[in-house]
Amino acid sequence: MSTNRQVRLARRPAGLPQPSDFTITDGPIPEPREGEVLVHNSFVSLDPAMRGWMADTRSYVPPVAIGAVMRGYAGGHVEASRHPGFKEGDAVVGVLGMQQFAAAKGEHVDKVDTSIAPLPRWLGGLGMTGRTAYFGLLDVLQPKAGETVVVSAASGAVGSIVGQIARIQGCRAVGIAGGPAKCKAVVSELGFDACVDYKAGRLADDLKAACPDGADAYFENVGGEVLDTMLLQMRPFGRIVVCGLISNYAAIEPPAGPRNMRAILTQRLKLQGMVVSDWKERFPESREALVGWYREGRLVLREDIRGGGLEAFPQTLNLLYTGGNNGKLLLEV
Repeated sequence: MSTNRQVRLARRPAGLPQPSDFTITDGPIPEPREGEVLVHNSFVSLDPAMRGWMADTRSYVPPVAIGAVMRGYAGGHVEASRHPGFKEGDAVVGVLGMQQFAAAKGEHVDKVDTSIAPLPRWLGGLGMTGRTAYFGLLDVLQPKAGETVVVSAASGAVGSIVGQIARIQGCRAVGIAGGPAKCKAVVSELGFDACVDYKAGRLADDLKAACPDGADAYFENVGGEVLDTMLLQMRPFGRIVVCGLISNYAAIEPPAGPRNMRAILTQRLKLQGMVVSDWKERFPESREALVGWYREGRLVLREDIRGGGLEAFPQTLNLLYTGGNNGKLLLEV
């Protein structure tokens, strides 16, 4: 292959991203410089945060520039190396962008062991997704054995791991997911104690039934009505970590905001946002723990791998915002 296919941001989306918000281009394959590797990507990771990266608003990272390659995690194999720590054929993952080939500094990619798990899994439960669940749950929420932990988007990439780690810690894990099929899988396949279907129209009542004594800790991935409802389900001195607010990401008008903020006062709740890069220095710790649980059979990890190549990026990305994925969403390059 003599060209490098890339997804570039053509304009800032209004609402759900549309195919016209991107351009698919073919450019030259980059040459790695001293200290760099050239990676031939096999899979790209599609993540809810991408919608925020497209917006020209204040955030934890600068927005993707118009005309630039779309930011994102990817995994592949080293095609050429000018770094002593990597050789041709090594499997690696990193922020390599939505493109077939990427040149990256050696310190910006992680070598992964495909004898432990296939490459896609290192972009999901054994990679950044797993780290997010690990630090958000264990560092921010700090669950104690016997407590009830609730997680929204429980069948998704992060939420599915949060509940399983909560169970490993001796907690009761309750999920919130969309539709009976997803809820059934959260319990039967992932081992949650219960799962509530937010689409059934009985969210508050069903949460009360699933958590009769309330929730001690809540891992928020959704926002909107789900967050508003959960505020009233929290026990005194409960903890909430806000990892994502996916129900708001594609909204054209900003949400009205939670109506039940008074519960933060009356229940003396702690609420904290998180960005996983804040724990960068401790990534090896999370990898060791996640790999250990996985090898022991205590973590069930799932990927939703879609075909169609980079041309399918726009429509595949929107599965995240419409509930169309089941597990970690990846696109095969």
